[in-house]
Amino acid sequence: MPLLSYLNQRAQDWLINIEPATLLALITQRLEQINQHPTAQYPTILLAEADPIQFLAGFIAACSTDCPVFLGNPNWAEAEWQQVFGLVHPDLIFGNGISLSPTFPNFPRSARLTSRIFPPPTPGWIMIPTGGSSGNIRFVIHTLETLAAATQGFQVFFEVEQIHAFCVLPLYHVSGLMQILRSLLTGGRLAILPFKQLEHSLTQSAIDSSILLQSISGLTQPFDSEPFFLSLVPTQLQRLLQNPVAVDWLQQFPTIFVGGAPAWPELLTIARQQQLPLAPTYGMTETAAQIATLKPHQFLQGATGCGQILPHARVEIKDAASVADVGLITIQAKSLMLGYFPDATRPEQFWTDDLGYLDTQGILHVVGRNSQKIITGGENVFATEVEAAIRATGLVNDVCVVGMPDQTWGEVVTAVYVPSSAAISQFELKAALAPRLSSFKHPKQWIAVDTLSRNAQGKINPEYLKQILESYQTPYPHQSPNQ
Repeated sequence: MPLLSYLNQRAQDWLINIEPATLLALITQRLEQINQHPTAQYPTILLAEADPIQFLAGFIAACSTDCPVFLGNPNWAEAEWQQVFGLVHPDLIFGNGISLSPTFPNFPRSARLTSRIFPPPTPGWIMIPTGGSSGNIRFVIHTLETLAAATQGFQVFFEVEQIHAFCVLPLYHVSGLMQILRSLLTGGRLAILPFKQLEHSLTQSAIDSSILLQSISGLTQPFDSEPFFLSLVPTQLQRLLQNPVAVDWLQQFPTIFVGGAPAWPELLTIARQQQLPLAPTYGMTETAAQIATLKPHQFLQGATGCGQILPHARVEIKDAASVADVGLITIQAKSLMLGYFPDATRPEQFWTDDLGYLDTQGILHVVGRNSQKIITGGENVFATEVEAAIRATGLVNDVCVVGMPDQTWGEVVTAVYVPSSAAISQFELKAALAPRLSSFKHPKQWIAVDTLSRNAQGKINPEYLKQILESYQTPYPHQSPNQ
């Protein structure tokens, strides 16, 4: 699929606020670097660009020449780059606007390339990073065909010919990458603005409305005539809901996807009260983003869950004897990955780690992750349910619930939380939680911290958090690790 041909046909009307000539010139430079590579016919490319226009140029050049490309997070830490270079041996690295081989000077010296362990990837492969349950970086293998299948399913489900997107998510992540491809392949328009810049502009505009127009010139006018899709993770939505100017801005969108991590009920309630047209979604890197979505009119009418299954996918609930029985979610889809690099063994059916059920309307409900299910005293507890109940008390700004080993209970429910004020005590939290959860679901350990680290998609790594807690000499610290 010649992406460059699509771009040449649409160069003048695809991107908003980015000069087409600038992008085309950068793509030409990248194509020259690829074509002049001395040894490989299809050089393997590592694309780690923070600048959106540089990312677009590198990605389009790689795909247009069928070069296998690994997408990377420019902000990965040293240990993460070590993992990457244990898997990837690029011939070219596109980063910080320059092409270097075989080393990238911004990476730590200890993260130099090692000798190639695996065979080179197949031409046409697109490797998208994801984190496993252990937090280790893996690369999911896709092609333009699998990503286009997801785009076609989106078109049919939402009954649109052109897909217009306002992207505030990282482009190296599947949620950002799919917004590029949906808009380019369907004749839609694309606006790109990093979330931090958007949030800053909206915050400043509360003081001076002209600042918003100056900061995102040309990004507001198209919404009057063209329906743009916006995608957010729950923590981004939470932050925007705290700003009345941001709420007004959100209300101009006909559809706001919320995914990447579970959205807690209280957050959805506030959004519904503000009449925001949210579309909670379910999907993952392995499926090229969403395979189930609750449409905005369903959400505003009070429906819950992740919505109906998109036409390019099929979902089964393993070991479900009847409707609404909870089981492991399995997926078949035209957009399903080829495998995890380097193993291109495409599964006929992808077994997720998610537990859920399908109701009588065919709406998918996700209740938690199988790996994060806590078995305490023989009872099953789902961390997401406990987290939602704790958030609903209004006494915490953030929370993560994990199961910690215990000789008596097997595991104990442990809540690591950021109190909404220093005056909040565990006794207040326990009392506020009492009417919301069965007693066996209540945390037996409460750990107050100053902050909880989340990635760009708003996710916390529970396994890493458990490792930190286990590193303490005492089994369950009752104070902040920062104290």
